Amino acid sequence: MELLEKIRMKIGDAILKNKIAGTKRKTHYSNINQVKNIGIVWDASKIDDFACLTRFCQKMHESKTDVKILGYFPGKNLPNQLTAVRYLSIIKKEELNIFYHPVSADSTTFVNNRFDVLIDINFKKLLPLQYISSLSNAGFKVGLFDSEARNTPFDLMMDFKSPVNVEDYLNQVVHYLEMINSGTVN
Repeated sequence: MELLEKIRMKIGDAILKNKIAGTKRKTHYSNINQVKNIGIVWDASKIDDFACLTRFCQKMHESKTDVKILGYFPGKNLPNQLTAVRYLSIIKKEELNIFYHPVSADSTTFVNNRFDVLIDINFKKLLPLQYISSLSNAGFKVGLFDSEARNTPFDLMMDFKSPVNVEDYLNQVVHYLEMINSGTVN
């Protein structure tokens, strides 16, 4: 069974690369003050990170920025704290096709949404979340630096040592987006 999963994942990765090659996205980012909406792609198997994400959403809401989170949860039973949250949608394993690509209405809506900024919190490089981040129509994409990745979907990459603390990561993302705003980054 493991061999079959690896084959399906390799085929899924190849299909994704072909889709990326045929997709054109207009990159746009002017400054942090003009960001009205942020999309976050998150590995929801890390339940402990949800408290950090909630604080981040509240902070952004105070600055009149809407945040939507799309998470992927591989388990069978969704934890209670991830249900009935208006800014959170979760993709479950049953909502993936045979090649681990999300096929739910929530994932399609998220990909098509023109977020001002997309923040990728997919530190394990899970294929369903890579699919979302790669095909997202977001104006500006932020993710972790990966020295092995040749074709990254990210416009800004953050370099962190493993294990990455989500709260520190989000703080650094905001910090660098503010620097771009102030014109201090070359």
